[in-house]
Amino acid sequence: MHLRIGHLYPEHLNLYGDRGNVIALAKRAEWRSIGVMVESIGLNEEVDLSQYDLLFIGGGQDRDQTLIAKDLKLVKGNSLLDAADGGVPLLAVCGGYQLLGKYYRLSTGEEVEGLGLLDISTEAGAKRLIGNIVLETELTGEKQTVVGFENHSGRTFLGSEVKPLGKVLSGSGNNGEDGFEGSVQGNIIGTYIHGSLLPKNPKITDWLLTRALERKFGQVQLQELNDNLEESAHQVMVKRSLS
Repeated sequence: MHLRIGHLYPEHLNLYGDRGNVIALAKRAEWRSIGVMVESIGLNEEVDLSQYDLLFIGGGQDRDQTLIAKDLKLVKGNSLLDAADGGVPLLAVCGGYQLLGKYYRLSTGEEVEGLGLLDISTEAGAKRLIGNIVLETELTGEKQTVVGFENHSGRTFLGSEVKPLGKVLSGSGNNGEDGFEGSVQGNIIGTYIHGSLLPKNPKITDWLLTRALERKFGQVQLQELNDNLEESAHQVMVKRSLS
């Protein structure tokens, strides 16, 4: 078995250790003797994203998002839409999450057009939402917690076609109002969680890997790994945040 992972815009969208998500995907695959090739995909590169097995896009500042939004619209947009339609799993964090929606309205009133892959819209807020965050999710079919760190001024609102990644137990989430964080639509996960998300939440990592492998090879059963260390660290953060 072999997986090809595409890391979109690593030079522009890599806040707060977002690159660690790609490292976690690669390592948890390699520990199961699954071959992995990680390829960086930058601005102005025309690529067939449907040829990848898994895609990741991280977070960045507003000026970087404007650059990426233009590149998505003029260079990679159709390719990314085709990949998503074909079931390629995609994880998008913070700025990348916002750009997959319909639009991001800046504090100036200017609207940065999104790709429309996710049924979400985002507006700039006056106050940043910062701190550790804990969610309860049923992404994998059973209730579990998700931990991480959020730092964003955008307020994201979900449409009818998308489900939240989870219910906020501690922290702000998408907009600090409706009690939800992130979104899931098909094989796409969008989230504001940095810190980075996947090393702290190996079950989400394995969900993405399973989706990628099943798309390529059919039904699979991932080999169990010893996650005692990861689980201990996870529970420390849960207790610290909820106490």
